[in-house]
Amino acid sequence: MKGKYMAYVGSYSYSGQAKGITVYDVDVEKGRFTQRCEVEVDNASYITSSSDGRTLYSITDTGVISFRIHENGSITRLNSANIKGMRGCHLSIDSSEKYIFVSGYHDGKCTVLRLNKDGSVGEIVTSVFHKGLGSVAERNFRPHVSCSRRTPDGKYIMVADVGIDQVKIYRFDEKMEEMILVDSLRCERESAPKCFRFSSDGKFFYLLYELKNVIDVFTYETGDRQPKIEKIQTISTTGPKRSQLTAASSMRMSPDETHLFCGNAGDDSVSVYKRDQDTGLLEPLCCLPISGSYPKDVSPFPDGRHIASVNHESGSITFFTVDYEKGLLIMNGTELRVNEPNSCTIVKVRN
Repeated sequence: MKGKYMAYVGSYSYSGQAKGITVYDVDVEKGRFTQRCEVEVDNASYITSSSDGRTLYSITDTGVISFRIHENGSITRLNSANIKGMRGCHLSIDSSEKYIFVSGYHDGKCTVLRLNKDGSVGEIVTSVFHKGLGSVAERNFRPHVSCSRRTPDGKYIMVADVGIDQVKIYRFDEKMEEMILVDSLRCERESAPKCFRFSSDGKFFYLLYELKNVIDVFTYETGDRQPKIEKIQTISTTGPKRSQLTAASSMRMSPDETHLFCGNAGDDSVSVYKRDQDTGLLEPLCCLPISGSYPKDVSPFPDGRHIASVNHESGSITFFTVDYEKGLLIMNGTELRVNEPNSCTIVKVRN
């Protein structure tokens, strides 16, 4: 089954139009998504998978739910865990797959939970609430945690807060299992640092700003008390002409980390960048329309040659082939209609 993939799409369920997670068989050659089933999850606002593609995790109203991904792509529930807070908006797993990190937009909370050896979610290890005020604006006047990740060296947890325009850095000791604030990146007022991603070698990270509509590139070095961080590049998330209502909404790397993808709401576009693995710098290749509205997630396929744009407002998924040499996104197949889509994870079928 070369080129056969599964797509797991998380959707809001409060309107009754979607159940939570929709499972699709994907044929990349024909550009076809075929619905296999729906799984009930209360408001699956974000989903992610383990690195081996054997476990699926989803936000739910009360916390996190885990599923076993079988060899044929079907899923069965493992367990769920309560985060003792408001519904999260983002999930990440550390490289050792010992912990899962839940970002709480509504209550400004980062929650760390243990992962069991079978992939199920364990108990809460630690959590922190952010405090402080942002600018006097309708959306970003109080803490809104939007992305949390453990640094590749394992020493720190970085937490982006789109509300107070900061990325807080916490020391994380596995013996004590506590988050201790050691530093913070204070970003430009009303820039809204939304999400970030590290290169796997731990030398660089990329910070996306929702309102400023740029990506900052930083170098990263392990430090004794706090990491050493230096900004080396700022690059626009769109082309030279964009809507005044543009908000950068999503960012992912290709599996081989040679390219980076960024989705832009308002502008309703996806940008593709070439990434220099030695210097970490980005080179823009294209910024093209997605034939949809509000690309809330951009999900690369494991083959690195295709991406799916999850268009929340228009209720659709657009499937593209990426031509890196020509700097083009080529729409492959027809646009898929999906109710209330938020996030998508693509896994290659093992059988």
